[in-house]
Amino acid sequence: MPDRGRRGVGERPYVLLSCAMSVDGYIDDRTPQRLLLSNDEDFDRVDEVRAGCDAILVGAGTVRRDNPRLLVRSPERGRERVARGLPPSPAKVTLTATGDLDPAAAFFTAGETEKIVYAASPAVAKLAVRLAGAAEVIDAGEPIDLGRVLADLYGRGVRRLMVEGGTSVHTRFLRQDLVDELHLVVAPFFVGDSAAPRFVLDGDFPRDRHRRMDLAEVRRMGDVTLLRYLLA
Repeated sequence: MPDRGRRGVGERPYVLLSCAMSVDGYIDDRTPQRLLLSNDEDFDRVDEVRAGCDAILVGAGTVRRDNPRLLVRSPERGRERVARGLPPSPAKVTLTATGDLDPAAAFFTAGETEKIVYAASPAVAKLAVRLAGAAEVIDAGEPIDLGRVLADLYGRGVRRLMVEGGTSVHTRFLRQDLVDELHLVVAPFFVGDSAAPRFVLDGDFPRDRHRRMDLAEVRRMGDVTLLRYLLA
């Protein structure tokens, strides 16, 4: 497989950030059930993108709130990965500042693939004991240093990383200019609740009106629209 990472000083994986949001920019509402923003066609597209990546990263808040499995769903795509000498699904990666993670979560229990937790330094020791046998726990600094995380992943052979949320993770990757490609799916409805989770938080983003992203693709999938931007 060709090397698809970013070469040079501070080598890191190619980072693809994927998100679905409402027209008014929300990625969920405040009900106990997860808000479905997409449709079957887009879920299959996301599955295809996952199958082409080496690892999938989400924040610990997403692990706690959504309990995602983060697996390739299509058996055929899983078999194609195995035929290339890879596990059926990409490695699973999460970030935690507090160490508040349950080893019974689907992130840890679902799928025969590598699970990696990058934790803030003060949380490492206790978390390593709690997750013993469920995941590898790695010291990522205090606060968590995304450059350090990406460099470590690159050293493990991760050349293409898919980032799937949530809000604080999106914000940090985009504010630090660590995203090479953005897949933004827009659902045709409003959430209308300022207390609900948004795509990103406020902040200074390198990609502002003076440095616009390159719109590479617009794709209609039923009633949702994919906007694919290139930032590299």
